[in-house]
Amino acid sequence: MSEVICISPIDGREVARRPTATAAEIERALEAAHAARREWVRVPIKERAALMLRFLEAMRAMNADVTRELALQMGRPVRYGGEINSFSERVTYMASIAEEALAPIVPEPKAGFKRYIRRDPLGLVLVIAPWNYPYLTAVNTVVPGLIAGNAVLLKAASQTILTGERFQQAFDQVGLPKGLFQNLVLSHEDAARLLSSGAVDHVTFTGSVAGGRAIERAAAGTFTSIALELGGKDPAYVRADAKLDHAIENLVDGAFFNSGQSCCGVERIYVHESVYDRFVEGFVELTKQYVLDDPLDERTTLGPMAATRFADVVRGQIAEAVAKGARAHIDPAAFPRNKEGTPWLAPQVLTNVDHAMQVMVEESFGPVVGIMKVSSDEEAIRLMNDSPYGLTASIWTTDLAAAEAIGAQIETGTVYMNRCDYLDPALAWTGVKDTGRGASLSRIGYEMLTRPKSFHLREV
Repeated sequence: MSEVICISPIDGREVARRPTATAAEIERALEAAHAARREWVRVPIKERAALMLRFLEAMRAMNADVTRELALQMGRPVRYGGEINSFSERVTYMASIAEEALAPIVPEPKAGFKRYIRRDPLGLVLVIAPWNYPYLTAVNTVVPGLIAGNAVLLKAASQTILTGERFQQAFDQVGLPKGLFQNLVLSHEDAARLLSSGAVDHVTFTGSVAGGRAIERAAAGTFTSIALELGGKDPAYVRADAKLDHAIENLVDGAFFNSGQSCCGVERIYVHESVYDRFVEGFVELTKQYVLDDPLDERTTLGPMAATRFADVVRGQIAEAVAKGARAHIDPAAFPRNKEGTPWLAPQVLTNVDHAMQVMVEESFGPVVGIMKVSSDEEAIRLMNDSPYGLTASIWTTDLAAAEAIGAQIETGTVYMNRCDYLDPALAWTGVKDTGRGASLSRIGYEMLTRPKSFHLREV
């Protein structure tokens, strides 16, 4: 029997150890899910949504423990309160629109006929969650998937294995049909076999591009529908008319929150030459104020990265950039916790960068950002699009029309103006190019978790 082991990045202690599900346990889980789904689909949508709100209250009640667990598992400072605020916003919104979003579509009347399109659940949904925002990414599918009438299986990431248990605990409290939601401890191989079996109707995966390709290979030939949220290299463009103080404050947070381990974190910034020097100066000074320390300490604003191997990638990108002429503005010695060969990594701001450097084109997923000078909107657009990824992009300006015009030309899933690193549940969360396929949240999220069934009824 294999095991999943979570090792804390704080001090290398073992946080949790769980056996993976056996083949027999997986088979029983599938049988229970299908049985529960047949019962669940008869429950009115309004009642399903109400149960999700009760689930939310159960999650709220355990948030203090969850926040500490997240710090121990992947290093996010407790001062940020876990993920409950955005989690609540998404659950509440998706519950509020459920009846309307899932209502039948009725075309124009036609004499002698009753015609409509019903939204039927897909069946069994598998959610493969990442470690960086394990609650927020999972809830995007888990809650609307259940409201839509599906059964849901959750595979939590090994680095945050306790999150799946918290989901299960909360759902068990609200009295869902037994087996409707199940937390399964699976290895990557187990998940691949499950997908290859054709027993799953839909899979949502959040992770690396390589992981996404592995999901597609595993599901090949099964006709399982797939939603993928993969890598990102999200850009920001600071125009000459931007409110600099606002842009600096928000972009520093967008770059370094969660130690930069965010799919929609800001990883590259393009700044108009007329405000470039002032922007860089303010950005560097604010970065220097971060505190890299124990994430269980309320004073800490920057915790360790989730694993040494992730920190090593970032260190390698910084070293390569500096070797090619980039300037590093932050002295790592100012952050005593910073140490080679560990997950503890100081934030870094790089200038004199270009797209010949990995730090400007490949996902960093860590506390580093490159800042480039540009002379026009056209140059910024060209550089922002010079990427295999496309999740979000932000434009910092006081000109709404300019932001819309620039945004229309950027190859991305979401365009922000004067904000970044945020998911509005009323809008579709989606990406282009190697960032993925499909969408979650908004009413479009419900369309991804259901299939149309047409009724063409003739009166004779």
